[in-house]
Amino acid sequence: MSTSYEAQGVIHSIDETRSYGANGFTKREFVIKLSGEGENPDYPNFVALELIKDKCAMMDQYQVGEEVKVSFNLGGRLWNAPGKPEKCFVSLQAWRVERLGAQQAPAGQFQPAGAPPASYDDFDDDVPF
Repeated sequence: MSTSYEAQGVIHSIDETRSYGANGFTKREFVIKLSGEGENPDYPNFVALELIKDKCAMMDQYQVGEEVKVSFNLGGRLWNAPGKPEKCFVSLQAWRVERLGAQQAPAGQFQPAGAPPASYDDFDDDVPF
C-alpha cells in the first residue's frame, strides 16, 4: 500500500482521456506548476500527475490556470527488457482534486442551501400550532 501525498499548484495543462489495451483501461494526465509555501517562482517545478479509470472525468470541471490541491499516491515499478538496462517508472496517481481560492463566505456568514426569501414580507411565519 502506498502513502498519500498532497501538492498545491496551478494547472498548466490537461490531456485528453486515453484508452489502452483491449479491456478499455483509461488514463488522463495533467500537469501542475507547484505553488505555495517553499516554492521559488524563479525556479518553477512542474509535476505530471495521472488519473485512471473513473477518476479521469474529475478534470472535466477544471481549466488551465486554476489553482488546485491534489491528493495522490506515489507508485513505481521496474521494467526489464532482454538486452536492455533495467528501468524504473514512477507514477503520481491522483485520487482527489480540489479547487483553491474559491469564493467562500466570510466567517459568521453562513449561507444555507437554497435561495433566501426576497424579503421578510415574503416569508411565511404562520406556525402550525
